[in-house]
Amino acid sequence: MISEMNEAENNGIPEEAEAAPEEAVNDYRKKAEEYLANWQRTQADFMNYKRRTEQERKEFLLSANAELLRKLLPVLDDLERALDHAPEDGEAQDWLEGTRLVAKKFRSTLESIGVKPVLSLGMTFDPTVHEAVHQDKGPEGTVVGEFQKGYMLHDKLLRPARVIVGNGEEDAKEES
Repeated sequence: MISEMNEAENNGIPEEAEAAPEEAVNDYRKKAEEYLANWQRTQADFMNYKRRTEQERKEFLLSANAELLRKLLPVLDDLERALDHAPEDGEAQDWLEGTRLVAKKFRSTLESIGVKPVLSLGMTFDPTVHEAVHQDKGPEGTVVGEFQKGYMLHDKLLRPARVIVGNGEEDAKEES
C-alpha cells in the first residue's frame, strides 16, 4: 500500500525508477531495442514467407500448364501427321487448306505461351532433350531421324524428341 502511494505521488513512476532514473531509462531502452529487433525479425520472416509462397505459386502454375500442354501435344502431332499424308491431287483442297490453317494457328498459340519445338535433325544427340529409340547409318552421335517432335516450355522440357541416332556407319548414298 505504501508503494502504491509512493507511485501515485510520483505521477505513476515506480519508486525504483525514481531512485535510479538512468538505470530505468537504460532498462526501457534495452526493452525497446529488444522489441524493435523482434519486430524486424518478424517483418523479415513475413517477407521471406511472402516471397516463398509467391515462388511456390508460380511453380505450381507452371507445372499445371505443363501438364495441360503435354496432353494437347498429341493433337498437334495428329494434325501434322494428317498434313504430311495429305493427297497431292486437287481433291479436297479446301479441307486441306483449312487443316493447314488450324495447325498453323495451334503452333502460333503454343509459341505465344512459350512452347518451342526441340531442334533435332542434324544436331548432336543430347540425352537431356532427346530420347533415342533407334540407331541407323549416319554420323556417330548425330540425330539422323525423328519419330516424334520434342517441345520445351520456356526452359523446361515438356516432352523429349524421340529420335534416330547415327551409329557411325557411312550411309550407302554418301558412298556412291
